[in-house]
Amino acid sequence: MLLRPVLALTLFGALGHAVPAAAAPAAAPDGREIRTLLTRIHDAASKQNFQGTFVVSGGGAVSSARIAHYGEGSNQYERIESLDGQARYVYRHNEVVHTLWPGSRVAVVEQAQAMTSFPALLQGGIERLAEFYEVNPQGVERVAGRDAQVLLVQPRDAHRFGYRLWSDKASGLLLRADVLGERGEAIETSAFSEVTIGVKPQFESVTGPMRKLDGYRVLRPALSATRLEAEGWNMRQIVPGFREANCVRRPMESPTASVQEAPADPVLQTIFSDGLTYVSVFIEPFDPQRHQRAMRTAVGATQTLMRRQGDWWITVVGDVPPATLLAFANALERRK
Repeated sequence: MLLRPVLALTLFGALGHAVPAAAAPAAAPDGREIRTLLTRIHDAASKQNFQGTFVVSGGGAVSSARIAHYGEGSNQYERIESLDGQARYVYRHNEVVHTLWPGSRVAVVEQAQAMTSFPALLQGGIERLAEFYEVNPQGVERVAGRDAQVLLVQPRDAHRFGYRLWSDKASGLLLRADVLGERGEAIETSAFSEVTIGVKPQFESVTGPMRKLDGYRVLRPALSATRLEAEGWNMRQIVPGFREANCVRRPMESPTASVQEAPADPVLQTIFSDGLTYVSVFIEPFDPQRHQRAMRTAVGATQTLMRRQGDWWITVVGDVPPATLLAFANALERRK
């Protein structure tokens, strides 16, 4: 998992206080309140200066990373260091992102939109969130040593997962997010194990490594904006609540591949979002050497479906139930 002004006062400042027996039950938040609550959480990820360590666990896999974020006016600076597996560093200054792989001495430089992974939240297109999610306050708990307001986000249908969110009371920053299965069980958790909010910005710790690429093989994948229909494809119908958010044609050269390996054919990627989650549809020419069998996999909340469709290989990925991925795959058709 792996997301605007910050409100000075929250709509639920008294969360966790006992309600007198004679008091009427609080009304559920309406659509406007839901957007305000979730937008406050999302905005804190870009407005606040913070640094800490967060851990993602789900499906038996655990990974951790150190993250730092600094803002100065409209400028955003971000640094992420993976702490598990192959060393990887991500540096972002506004839309420019450098991903460095020290082991293979490869740097990938690309344009990217604003952060949409933890601790950011919204994936865009939030106008109709209340139609597909119900949001209710759950009280106050402690996370990473800080008081956090808890929100339960429940889907109104079976096309999407639910969430339990812990938002820092003082700043709104998302401290923990659980993705919930159909029985309300946590299938993936992203949480700060420690975090400091309001730190002094260290811009050079981000921009410095972005300038020092001597000795790295620098890849600059060129993304070309397009539309699914313009590429000869069509969706017979889209899962309710989801809208096409972006469509690009992109190269799929692996940063860890050797120089001798021939680059793969460009891939068409279309992203659909309901405002809180996403589904990515990848389309590429079928290659029997690489695409040997259809499969479905799941790691935490992220589901993946891969299969052949005529002369094409289709991969659908998203933090949604498996049936939702299948609905997207079944709706995709080649235009005659």
